[in-house]
Amino acid sequence: MNDYIPELSEIRMVQRAPEGPLPFADADRNYIFSCLADVESSFGLFGFPAIAPEQIAARSLIRQLIEWWRTLEPATEAQRDAYGRLPGAIRLIDTVSIWVEEQAARRKAKSSGV
Repeated sequence: MNDYIPELSEIRMVQRAPEGPLPFADADRNYIFSCLADVESSFGLFGFPAIAPEQIAARSLIRQLIEWWRTLEPATEAQRDAYGRLPGAIRLIDTVSIWVEEQAARRKAKSSGV
Protein backbone atom coordinates (compact mmCIF):
# COMPACT_ATOMS: atom_id res chain seq x y z
CA MET A 1 0.00 0.00 0.00
CA ASN A 2 1.09 3.53 -0.76
CA ASP A 3 0.90 6.58 1.47
CA TYR A 4 -1.41 9.31 0.23
CA ILE A 5 -2.72 12.75 1.08
CA PRO A 6 -6.52 12.89 0.88
CA GLU A 7 -8.02 15.27 -1.66
CA LEU A 8 -10.52 17.87 -0.49
CA SER A 9 -13.37 16.07 -2.26
CA GLU A 10 -12.52 12.87 -0.38
CA ILE A 11 -12.42 14.67 2.95
CA ARG A 12 -15.83 16.19 2.22
CA MET A 13 -17.32 12.79 1.29
CA VAL A 14 -16.11 11.34 4.59
CA GLN A 15 -17.41 14.33 6.58
CA ARG A 16 -20.78 14.20 4.82
CA ALA A 17 -21.31 10.51 5.61
CA PRO A 18 -23.20 9.84 8.85
CA GLU A 19 -21.72 8.07 11.85
CA GLY A 20 -24.30 5.29 11.53
CA PRO A 21 -25.42 2.94 8.76
CA LEU A 22 -27.26 4.35 5.73
CA PRO A 23 -30.65 3.22 4.35
CA PHE A 24 -29.37 1.71 1.10
CA ALA A 25 -31.72 0.26 -1.49
CA ASP A 26 -31.27 -3.50 -1.79
CA ALA A 27 -29.36 -3.31 -5.08
CA ASP A 28 -27.05 -0.58 -3.74
CA ARG A 29 -26.45 -2.49 -0.49
CA ASN A 30 -25.59 -5.64 -2.44
CA TYR A 31 -23.20 -3.77 -4.72
CA ILE A 32 -21.39 -1.95 -1.91
CA PHE A 33 -21.03 -4.93 0.39
CA SER A 34 -20.07 -7.35 -2.37
CA CYS A 35 -17.39 -4.83 -3.42
CA LEU A 36 -16.16 -4.67 0.18
CA ALA A 37 -16.08 -8.47 0.42
CA ASP A 38 -14.32 -8.82 -2.93
CA VAL A 39 -11.62 -6.29 -2.03
CA GLU A 40 -11.08 -7.95 1.34
CA SER A 41 -10.83 -11.45 -0.13
CA SER A 42 -8.75 -10.60 -3.22
CA PHE A 43 -6.24 -8.45 -1.32
CA GLY A 44 -6.30 -10.45 1.94
CA LEU A 45 -7.59 -7.49 3.96
CA PHE A 46 -10.02 -7.22 6.85
CA GLY A 47 -11.54 -3.75 6.94
CA PHE A 48 -14.24 -4.43 9.51
CA PRO A 49 -13.62 -7.73 11.32
CA ALA A 50 -16.46 -9.00 13.49
CA ILE A 51 -18.91 -6.32 12.28
CA ALA A 52 -21.91 -7.26 10.16
CA PRO A 53 -21.76 -5.19 6.94
CA GLU A 54 -25.17 -3.63 7.61
CA GLN A 55 -23.88 -2.30 10.95
CA ILE A 56 -20.81 -0.51 9.56
CA ALA A 57 -21.00 3.25 9.99
CA ALA A 58 -21.16 4.98 6.60
CA ARG A 59 -18.34 7.34 7.56
CA SER A 60 -16.00 4.48 8.44
CA LEU A 61 -16.99 2.55 5.34
CA ILE A 62 -16.43 5.38 2.86
CA ARG A 63 -13.16 6.34 4.57
CA GLN A 64 -11.88 2.77 4.25
CA LEU A 65 -12.98 2.40 0.63
CA ILE A 66 -11.35 5.70 -0.32
CA GLU A 67 -8.13 4.68 1.43
CA TRP A 68 -8.07 1.38 -0.44
CA TRP A 69 -8.82 3.14 -3.74
CA ARG A 70 -5.90 5.48 -3.24
CA THR A 71 -3.37 3.01 -1.80
CA LEU A 72 -3.91 -0.49 -3.19
CA GLU A 73 -2.04 -1.68 -6.26
CA PRO A 74 -3.90 -4.54 -7.94
CA ALA A 75 -1.73 -7.30 -9.37
CA THR A 76 -4.16 -10.10 -10.22
CA GLU A 77 -7.34 -10.15 -12.29
CA ALA A 78 -9.48 -10.65 -9.15
CA GLN A 79 -7.78 -7.67 -7.53
CA ARG A 80 -8.28 -5.51 -10.63
CA ASP A 81 -11.97 -6.44 -10.77
CA ALA A 82 -12.54 -5.66 -7.08
CA TYR A 83 -10.44 -2.49 -7.23
CA GLY A 84 -12.30 -1.28 -10.33
CA ARG A 85 -15.61 -1.39 -8.46
CA LEU A 86 -14.41 0.80 -5.58
CA PRO A 87 -15.25 4.17 -7.23
CA GLY A 88 -18.84 3.04 -7.86
CA ALA A 89 -19.25 1.93 -4.25
CA ILE A 90 -17.76 5.21 -2.99
CA ARG A 91 -20.11 7.25 -5.21
CA LEU A 92 -23.14 5.24 -4.06
CA ILE A 93 -22.32 5.88 -0.42
CA ASP A 94 -21.80 9.58 -1.11
CA THR A 95 -25.04 9.84 -3.09
CA VAL A 96 -27.09 8.23 -0.31
CA SER A 97 -25.31 10.42 2.26
CA ILE A 98 -26.32 13.53 0.31
CA TRP A 99 -29.90 12.26 0.00
CA VAL A 100 -30.13 11.61 3.76
CA GLU A 101 -28.67 15.07 4.44
CA GLU A 102 -31.23 16.71 2.13
CA GLN A 103 -34.12 14.78 3.69
CA ALA A 104 -33.05 15.92 7.17
CA ALA A 105 -32.84 19.54 5.97
CA ARG A 106 -36.34 19.31 4.44
CA ARG A 107 -37.79 17.89 7.66
CA LYS A 108 -36.10 20.61 9.68
CA ALA A 109 -37.38 23.35 7.36
CA LYS A 110 -40.87 21.87 7.38
CA SER A 111 -40.97 21.65 11.17
CA SER A 112 -39.78 25.25 11.57
CA GLY A 113 -42.41 26.50 9.11
CA VAL A 114 -39.98 27.70 6.43
